[in-house]
Amino acid sequence: MTVRITLFTLLISFVTLWACNQKGEQKAQEEPSKVVTALDKEILENAQVHFKPLPLRADNDQNPITEPKVALGKMLYFDTRLSKTGNNSCNSCHNLATFGVDNSPTSKGDAGKFGDRNSPTVLNAALHSMQFWDGRAQDVEEQAGMPILNPVEMAIPSKEFLVKRLSEIKEYQEMFKAAFPDEKQPLTYLNIQKAIAAFERTLITPSRFDKFLEGDVFALNDDERDGLKLFMDLGCIQCHNGATLGGTSLQKFGVYADYRTYTKSTKNDEGRKAVTKKDADKDMFKTPSLRNVAKTGPYFHDGSVADLGEAVKIMAKIQLNKELKDDEVKKILAFLNSLTADVPDAVKQPPAALVQQ
Repeated sequence: MTVRITLFTLLISFVTLWACNQKGEQKAQEEPSKVVTALDKEILENAQVHFKPLPLRADNDQNPITEPKVALGKMLYFDTRLSKTGNNSCNSCHNLATFGVDNSPTSKGDAGKFGDRNSPTVLNAALHSMQFWDGRAQDVEEQAGMPILNPVEMAIPSKEFLVKRLSEIKEYQEMFKAAFPDEKQPLTYLNIQKAIAAFERTLITPSRFDKFLEGDVFALNDDERDGLKLFMDLGCIQCHNGATLGGTSLQKFGVYADYRTYTKSTKNDEGRKAVTKKDADKDMFKTPSLRNVAKTGPYFHDGSVADLGEAVKIMAKIQLNKELKDDEVKKILAFLNSLTADVPDAVKQPPAALVQQ
């Protein structure tokens, strides 16, 4: 009896093993194992020269990121009391639910007027070497204080006005003490800027492209790798490089032709020249980051182009003097889509204290 059971058990094991092998062979035939080709390696190695994976956060030694400071920064970021009449918050123009933008050509301010320039995404912006389209702010700490006092944007009449308003709110008194424990008078305009910036320094969105840069060739599919190769071969990497694929330099928009001819812009925005008053800075704009670019249209400093494919064609023509074919645009768009990644849902939600108001 025991011998029969043993033989039966062996037979069952053999049949099971054979069936598993058959399934494995069938699966292998259906899904042939991927092989890293010499071209794949070349694309990866070239990409690793020009790009870097995103860090976990954008640290600043002069404004250390702490949990209480980030919590305060998020509260301020979503609070409409940072605008004069309470119509706008930072999130109004840089909506975290829609990849850090409002998807409008230009944004509506506290009093209902629209600004002159497109609101760029706040995601990954803390890694940029300058802020605003004309580069007039050095970092997100400096940038955070400017829209609040802008008469079109949030229209707060003075720094003192906002500090007084927030000082009358008990919750803010407590949160500023927790965020800046070593300061006798922690609720200051500078600390408002620091707190908002600390929150923004956590808004980093690594995508499949970062896995690719770390050595996983197949984190990008064939079309995306082809698009990346074309992106590099065309020379787009002259301006769109580094961890954020842009955001680190001012470049003339329209090297081979006036940008207005191609974008059909209705406003004569001369870029950094408005800040410096120098003719050499005419049409000089900050190169935007391409992180999440597929989600952050419309495009360019004035939001004049709604379609990303059209924007790619325009850039190739007026920056590189190259006419792209439709299939080339399709390849580049495939690559650009690999740069899409979101923040966690919890980050997008306003603090409970604001919801309960």
